[in-house]
Amino acid sequence: MLHRSGSVWIFLLLLLLLGGTLTPREPSAETHPKLRRPAPLPASVSAPAQTSGHVQASAPEKAAPDVLPGTEPLRAEGDLAAQMVEGIHRYLDRALAEAPALREKQWQPDFSSPERFRESVAPQRQRLRQILGLVEERVVPQLDYVGGPGRPALLAEAEQFQVFAVRWTVLEDLEAEGLLLEPRGPIQAVAVVLPDADWTPEMAVGLAGQLPPVVCSAPRLAQAGVRVLLPALINRRDDLCVNPRIGRATNQSHREFLHRMAYELGRTLSGYEMQIALAAIDWLTRHTPGEAAERLAVIGYGEGGRLARFLAALDERIRFVAPFGHGGPVEKVWEEPFDHDVWGLARLAGPAELTLLTWPRVKIPEPITVTRNGQRLLRTELGWPNVEGPPPVRPGRSGAAPGFLRPPPLQDLDAEEARAQRLLGQRPPTDPHGLRLRDQLPLLAEQRPTYTRRFPFPRDPDERHRRLFRQLLAHLQQLWRHSDAVRRQFWNRANPASPQTWDQSCDFYRHYFHREVLGELPPPSLPLRPRTRKLYDLPTWTGYELLLDVYPDVFAYGILLIPKNLPPREKRPLVVCQHGLEGNPRHTIDPETRPVYHQFARRLVELGYIVYAPQNPYYGQTRFRQIQRKAHLLQASLFSFILRQHQRTLDFLQSLPFVDPQRIAFYGLSYGGKTAMRVPALEKRYALAICSADFNEWIGKCVSFDLDRSYLWTGEYDMYEFNLGHTFNYAELAYLIAPRPFMVERGHNDGVGTDDMVAAEYAKILHLYQNRLKIPDRTAIDFFPGGHEIHLTATRDFLKKHLAFPKP
Repeated sequence: MLHRSGSVWIFLLLLLLLGGTLTPREPSAETHPKLRRPAPLPASVSAPAQTSGHVQASAPEKAAPDVLPGTEPLRAEGDLAAQMVEGIHRYLDRALAEAPALREKQWQPDFSSPERFRESVAPQRQRLRQILGLVEERVVPQLDYVGGPGRPALLAEAEQFQVFAVRWTVLEDLEAEGLLLEPRGPIQAVAVVLPDADWTPEMAVGLAGQLPPVVCSAPRLAQAGVRVLLPALINRRDDLCVNPRIGRATNQSHREFLHRMAYELGRTLSGYEMQIALAAIDWLTRHTPGEAAERLAVIGYGEGGRLARFLAALDERIRFVAPFGHGGPVEKVWEEPFDHDVWGLARLAGPAELTLLTWPRVKIPEPITVTRNGQRLLRTELGWPNVEGPPPVRPGRSGAAPGFLRPPPLQDLDAEEARAQRLLGQRPPTDPHGLRLRDQLPLLAEQRPTYTRRFPFPRDPDERHRRLFRQLLAHLQQLWRHSDAVRRQFWNRANPASPQTWDQSCDFYRHYFHREVLGELPPPSLPLRPRTRKLYDLPTWTGYELLLDVYPDVFAYGILLIPKNLPPREKRPLVVCQHGLEGNPRHTIDPETRPVYHQFARRLVELGYIVYAPQNPYYGQTRFRQIQRKAHLLQASLFSFILRQHQRTLDFLQSLPFVDPQRIAFYGLSYGGKTAMRVPALEKRYALAICSADFNEWIGKCVSFDLDRSYLWTGEYDMYEFNLGHTFNYAELAYLIAPRPFMVERGHNDGVGTDDMVAAEYAKILHLYQNRLKIPDRTAIDFFPGGHEIHLTATRDFLKKHLAFPKP
């Protein structure tokens, strides 16, 4: 707890009443390498005398204290923004390391009967479906042969089977394509074989390419009387990630590009590919006679192995699964390509828990190894992909998230299998169909497929892939266009009868937004322990660095600006001035090389407001963005930490005797504007919020293929929030702020959006405040000639009106 006594605060107030100008304590380039010295003040600001880069004053004997009374001295040096980011990484690394043990405690399977087992794991299955985006209802399956003049559907024949080009229905606006291997004799079983993302179905059956014979299992299955469907998946190239109409392109893989859109809308690319496989299963089980339809196997390689593992955990029709080329701890998924980002997966299930969900059905024993020269080695030829990163950056193409795929260490695979057996209590699988498939399917044979006849097929696998990509793209764009209606339905329990009933009814939505969108961290676990250090000492105000503890390795930091000559016992309003991307608090204060801020924190303290400029952790390019990848696995995000930092800061600021705890406002630019939309939505102690240079039709900003400034085309993969599109656009986030005052500041030339997008989204907010809650004076928007910058004109009046300061 913060220790303070009445005498300490009286002493502080007396010091603040001192007039005159004082000698500052400026950070040196050595101790603060990322903080620039202030540039010369503009002519419109009264500049104190300068000596050797330090601000001097005429009365050094009246200097303010170097440490804010009631706090400890701040001794931390260096780049505190970078240290903040690294501390959050350490917190997440510990949380990920603890995740397996926490998961094991949460799972309570009942093995007393198959029915009770099914009931005991039903919540986990349902949650897994939700976070994978398996929420859309499939259509009744229909399979057609794909052919035409000079292009027969029959591609090849062997003695025991034929190979056909086929397509089948999945969703109302989505069809899959691939190959059907049809046995000539009686059908003994059915299977879906899922190739790696960079293999075509023709490669997987030995009709093209030179894959190792061991991974070409589909022809061997067909020879054994198994009817097989092989779907085409989305590959890892980037040639289709371009929109010539708007002149934009990216080096994101096709998989990342589609996954970005899907994630924002509560889906995943993997989920859609699983829908394709499930539709294949629907057709196989409906159109195969007798018990053969119940003998269902799913075999996957690489990316297909990952899908197979999820599918077997979710669909009990699958009696046997072989997820080749996939495995290892889920806690390392943040290192993998962006399309593997699944919200909260490490909190719910790793491969061991997925194995548990497969019981009593059968999974092939893992890992599959070979002994050479006395050494046990992983059989990496069984579809393990080696992907060193996204497609290369080149002129006109950039923006891909980092991520690689490599075979994991064998000890990691062994550890995961040992966890699975511990969860199962060493119980073996008992499903008779699965056991028969495990014993009889020739999965690991080495012979190459032999065809007696191949038919010339001028069809282009790239064209088939283009059709699948375009269908998914169109489906996701349509999903976005319909999302407004989905949000309206989601919001049907909000009660606008009065401002008070609205606020109360929005508590449900605040809780949902906190838990399901931002992600909820536990309450801070450390005392505040405030540390301060004088940074500015100017004629009319003093500035202190402030550092507060949040969690081990996680702290809040910023700069507190306090006007001098405060009247005794007066409590002033405080404005939090939040910097943007790659910024720091001094950017909001100093007249320097980032003119977009227009020194708005300094200008507000000169108007008499108390001002706090926090450091937020969106700093360090890829390094801070990887916080998102780690946090998403734990059902958390960068803003989970930002929220706790701000809550901790408010705890301290509200304790200051010269701050009115009921009049604390939030004013943020750019990424600080993103913060203005998210933190005050949950933290009611902010009396009002101003979003500058960020307000948008946010979902379109994240997913629109035809918007040249969409995040689809940039490297800001940290922007994507799971299912935000069906729950909260920026209007709905402002609904969480209502009935508190809310304002938008928008430069006409600001490239973050367009005036029509901003106006249309803001109109929904105006409708709420003006038409439904009858409080039209509590919201405003300022369109001004300018760009991505603070204006501080209408917003200054807005602050004056709603904070009742300065008094007339």
